Amino acid sequence: MKKIVIINGHPKKGSFCNVLCDTYKAAANASGNEVVLINLYELKFNLDLQNGFSSPEELEPDIIFAQEKIKWAQHIVIVHPVWWGSVPALLKGFFDRTLLPGFAFKYRENSVMWDKLLAGKTARIIYTSDTPIWIYKYFFMAPSVNQVKNRVLEFCGVKPVKVTGIGPIRKSTSEFRTNWIEKIESLGKNAS
Repeated sequence: MKKIVIINGHPKKGSFCNVLCDTYKAAANASGNEVVLINLYELKFNLDLQNGFSSPEELEPDIIFAQEKIKWAQHIVIVHPVWWGSVPALLKGFFDRTLLPGFAFKYRENSVMWDKLLAGKTARIIYTSDTPIWIYKYFFMAPSVNQVKNRVLEFCGVKPVKVTGIGPIRKSTSEFRTNWIEKIESLGKNAS
């Protein structure tokens, strides 16, 4: 049994990302795992880290809640669409405001190195794209994967981070989507 937090980075309710999150959650729960789903579009917080890390801002209750659930979780699932080769502003703002020094990492004094405060956790990134996945990976070098996997999760100590890309979504058939829903259900059952 695992403690799992699912972070839905799509800013619109009713998206295919919602379906993927709900599918993963139901399958993981059915397999005996504890699962919390955080739909970022339901949270109330300022997306902008106005002072950078130089002057801490007061955290909104929804950010404190999200930090508690990330700390609690053994496995983190991040589901998001790829927009302009990256993540939606809502998810980027969530990372900026939630994964703060002292919570997700800690810079070492007089050093360029840092401590990874989320070490011991695993993750799965599930992203959707209107671009065929092989083009996104091999021609564009999957910038959102590089960002979320390498520069966010692994920077904070989360390892291993597995990645599932789904695309092209635009004009996809119901058969295509059903096939992917079944694959995500399998990932949820295995809590991977």
